Amino acid sequence: MRKQTSYIIVGLTLAASLCSSCNNKKSTDGRTDTYSSGAISFVSDESFSPIIEEERDIFQKDYTQAKVTPVYTSESEAINRLLNQKAWLAFAARDFKPSELKSLQAKQFQPVSIKLAYDALAFIVNKGNKDTLISVNDIENIMTGKATKWGDIYKGSARGIITVVFDNAKSSTVHYVEDSVLKGRPITNPNVAAVNKTAEVIKYVESHPGAIGIIGNNWLNDQHDSTNLTFNKNIQVMSVSRIHPATVASSRKPYQYYIYNGEYPLIRTIYALLNDPRRGLPWGFAHFIEGPKGQRIVMKAGLLPVLGNINVRDVNVSQ
Repeated sequence: MRKQTSYIIVGLTLAASLCSSCNNKKSTDGRTDTYSSGAISFVSDESFSPIIEEERDIFQKDYTQAKVTPVYTSESEAINRLLNQKAWLAFAARDFKPSELKSLQAKQFQPVSIKLAYDALAFIVNKGNKDTLISVNDIENIMTGKATKWGDIYKGSARGIITVVFDNAKSSTVHYVEDSVLKGRPITNPNVAAVNKTAEVIKYVESHPGAIGIIGNNWLNDQHDSTNLTFNKNIQVMSVSRIHPATVASSRKPYQYYIYNGEYPLIRTIYALLNDPRRGLPWGFAHFIEGPKGQRIVMKAGLLPVLGNINVRDVNVSQ
């Protein structure tokens, strides 16, 4: 009996020691956030900033003890920060790669991805450009350098060189074009430029009649754009067709309804990528966007929610 009592005492002592070790680890990791309170930063591809800002505003109004601060950067940089434990939440246009999951799991992490919304790539041109119909085949030819002038895709056009402008050389828009349009091939057109932010793409197109800008369609309905760039009369949205050559009947703009019925050909998924062992505020914010209120914000912003049944009458045909 004395021996059994001794084992119990040793067991309790060991458990207390382990518990104390766990508590010390939690108190020294620099984080005090919970699922709905505290302060954290997260990273996101800059092209998603309009919808993320909408979600962030409402989340912080609902959870007044929570503060979530964005770091807007390229998709590559956002995911790299997540993989290197410099961030616990990233918003991107792709899921974890198998190699990334394997690497994190080998370090005893449990990464999780959550689908949040569907958006589309929007192709914008200067208001003075009357050539606003384009096919996926045309886009492929432009990106591979087979078509470098407007006359190469619009016979008789004297507009000159086509300059393609992306938001960032390592952004989700570049990755989407290379992965989904070019089937893994790199962009080789010599007349491709990358600026730093989506707002700069819009400004470039405003002042360059021969340019094509590529942006996320959530910028077409950006309520936070105090400069009103996305509604400027000096740009217009191109209509894209799966069929070549593009016609008015076969072409669609990147509006919510055409994302809903799949007629717009360049649709992508927005993911929340989580690598948060504490399951604290990063989880709370990501699940808020995934939840009913967050999905209503997605709907209102002109993107397509992933949650629940969508009534076609609630989907906008135009922005």
